[in-house]
Amino acid sequence: MTSSVLSVRVSEEERALLEAASDQARTSLSDFIRRKALEAAEMDMLERPIVTIPAKDWEAFETWANRPTQKIAALEKLARTDPAWRE
Repeated sequence: MTSSVLSVRVSEEERALLEAASDQARTSLSDFIRRKALEAAEMDMLERPIVTIPAKDWEAFETWANRPTQKIAALEKLARTDPAWRE
């Protein structure tokens, strides 16, 4: 894996907070910031309202989406079950 440098400017107070958090997590400041930035980026991507399907996968998706419905006994049973808060 190749890596590159990403530089971010923070205030003295922000750096102190980041250093304290990385110390508490028992990891380096760099690893802590990288991990947290990636976690935040993944969450942002998961919350996107648009799903992109690569062209190479479109036919398989269309086949999946247009397949006949199938009954799943466990889901049918669950649908007939009263929620716990109604008991």
